[in-house]
Formats: sequence, C-alpha cells, structure tokens
Amino acid sequence: MPSRISVIIPAYNEEDSIGLVLDALPRNFIHEVIVVDNNSTDDTARIASEKGARVVTEKRRGYGFSCLKGISELDNNPPDIVVFLDGDFSDYPEEIVQLVEPIKSGEMDFVLGSRMMLPESRAALLPQSRYGNQLAVFLMRLFFKYRYTDLGPFRAIRYESLQSINMQDTNFGWTVEMQIKAVKKGLRILEVPVKYRKRVGVSKITGTFSGTIKAGTKIIYTIFKHSIT
Repeated sequence: MPSRISVIIPAYNEEDSIGLVLDALPRNFIHEVIVVDNNSTDDTARIASEKGARVVTEKRRGYGFSCLKGISELDNNPPDIVVFLDGDFSDYPEEIVQLVEPIKSGEMDFVLGSRMMLPESRAALLPQSRYGNQLAVFLMRLFFKYRYTDLGPFRAIRYESLQSINMQDTNFGWTVEMQIKAVKKGLRILEVPVKYRKRVGVSKITGTFSGTIKAGTKIIYTIFKHSIT
C-alpha cells in the first residue's frame, strides 16, 4: 500500500514564493498539502488555496505555533509520514522524494535535509545562519553525543515517531527540539544532502539583527534545557 504523505508548510507573508513552492511539489507523490497561514497580511492564503493546498490559520505568531497547528490538522485522518517545508522557496520541494524514501522503506524514522553537505547549498546560507548552525550542532554533539550537520527546516518524520516526541516549542526552538528529542527517543535518524538557494524576499528571522539574536538565544536555551531534563 502506498504511504500517505502530508506536507506542512508554515507561511507568513510569502505571497511571492508560496505559489512557486506548491508548483514544485510532486503532487502525485503526496496525500495532502497543508499551508499554515501564520496571520499573514498579504495574499499568501489566497494564493495557496488557489494552488490546491488546504489552508488553515494560526493567529499566534511563531514558527512552532504554525507547525503545531499543522500537526493538529492531521488528527482526524493521520498520514504515514509528515514532511515540514518552508514557504520561502529556498529549498527544492521536488527533493521530498529523497527525504521520504528511507522512511517508506522502513529503514529510518526521521530524515533531515542538510544544507551543509553540499558546498553550493552552504554558500546560499547567510553567514549568521551558517555560524549559528555550526554552534548548535556542536553543542548537540557535546551534550547528546549525536553528530548532526544542520538544523534544516526541510525534514520528514514517521507520523508515529512525531507523536512520540511530543513537540512543544512555539517559535525558534522548534527545529532543534525535534532533533534533540529524536536522539533521546532513539529514533533511526538520517541526514541527506539537499540543494538550497537564497530565499524569495527577506528572512523574518536571520534577515534582521533582532531576529537573529532572538533565534540564536532560543536555540541555545533549548539545547541547554533538554540537556538537564
């Protein structure tokens, strides 16, 4: 029986990119696409709906809030695999196939798309993102004895595994929380190299000084918090 794959795309003011993301997804490979509109003030929701996505609204601002809202929408008809993908067109949505395949085959539970493995992908990251990633994965290796290379947002996880790790973070700590809990839970983890390009528009996080500081602080806090719990 083919695996049921749900894609969750958090989006805040991504009217210039969300259509490109949805057009690039291999729709015949996917059961459903949920775009979580994080209280956008532009036409993100309308464009996503016109492109065939199921659009839900999360009025509380925060990447984690958006992801949690998307997960809650799966409860009535849960998939086999959940994929998280950003709405800024920095990732290559067609690469969802290579993220999902190790889970479909039964070999892995959690597959992370790493932007750090390919030189051209690393070069597309803002310097603050590269340095922040390096610090975060170093700390995770130090405290949790697992060698990640990235905190990439493009990721796939078995639905039962996602339920078991009980995600809680509501903003910048979401990605690192998932990776730490995956290690603690003993999930079978794989990183695969993915292509990456400069996003459409300006990042709401690393594109501003205050966003960079807030995100970095929360990520480091999350790592230390889970190291003592």
